[in-house]
Amino acid sequence: MNICFLMYPWEEIDPDNDTSLSLIHECAKRGHGVATCSPSNLTIRNSVTYAFCTVVNRLEKVPASQKSYYNKVTIREEMLPLAGFDVIFMRANPPLDPIMLNFLDSVKDDVFIVNSLQGMREANNKLYTAAFGDAMSDIIPVTHVSKNKKYLVQQIKESTAEKMILKPLNGFGGSGVILIERSAMSNINSLLDFYISNSDGTSNYVILQEYIEGADQGDVRVLMLNGEPIGAMRRIPGEGDHRSNVSAGGSVAKHSLTKQEKALCKQIGPKLIKDGLYFVGLDLIGEKLVEVNVMSPGGITYMNKVYKTRLQEKVIDFVESKVIDKLQAFDRRSKLRKTVQDA
Repeated sequence: MNICFLMYPWEEIDPDNDTSLSLIHECAKRGHGVATCSPSNLTIRNSVTYAFCTVVNRLEKVPASQKSYYNKVTIREEMLPLAGFDVIFMRANPPLDPIMLNFLDSVKDDVFIVNSLQGMREANNKLYTAAFGDAMSDIIPVTHVSKNKKYLVQQIKESTAEKMILKPLNGFGGSGVILIERSAMSNINSLLDFYISNSDGTSNYVILQEYIEGADQGDVRVLMLNGEPIGAMRRIPGEGDHRSNVSAGGSVAKHSLTKQEKALCKQIGPKLIKDGLYFVGLDLIGEKLVEVNVMSPGGITYMNKVYKTRLQEKVIDFVESKVIDKLQAFDRRSKLRKTVQDA
């Protein structure tokens, strides 16, 4: 099997903690061919979609640790047709590049893509969580999304909460997430100006969300595979920071899903599968869904450390099964067509 990881550049990988590297390492251990490319390296040659790939050379003996593997492996650059891969694994950082998806549209029927292009289009930003909320459900916190400053100020004034969360719609890794308090309302206009307005005259959407009690104690990251939770951890904010993202200085600890959290996962799992979102990360606070990460959910290395497990094995097992299903279906159709042709 040959897998192309559509992700950030090879030299930007964190050998110790990178989830993408964990997946690549597992593929290499199983003898699969691996290449990576960044969205900017997609191209079309003679009406065929190619990528300028970083091909990871095979090793006769793959080191046991992903850090040793990263340090020992060699790479080379090749221009390769994407339809020649069995799998394209989406691991690019947000925000989603729509042009990237347009390139991949040409190969989506030939290659198994994790996650599906349509699912990525629907769920690439923080608006997707709204699909799980309704008048009869409190699965998500009260949320407002707008680029209308007057409206947002009004929502803050009308809220009975002493604290709210403000963040950019397309942020990731905890970037731009701030806690606003009613006692600091004098600063809200300048804050909204900063978040909404760009120097070129364009504007950005921002999210205003109710502050969930206990958020200062961190959040829960749940990794979902094919609609089922395969691992969870509690992310604890660093000193003097309300953000619990590990990339923002937070730490991790074990976490057993509560009855309510398990029910939440069970409730949203079928929609994730329906949308082709096979490998995602859920962010939960106070047993409520705050975010669905569909582009490059992380956490495997940290969960492996605290639970002494190897979650990447489950992910690659799943990917292999989907490729086998696809090949068997193709073989079956080919035999049926030959039967009709020979009749």
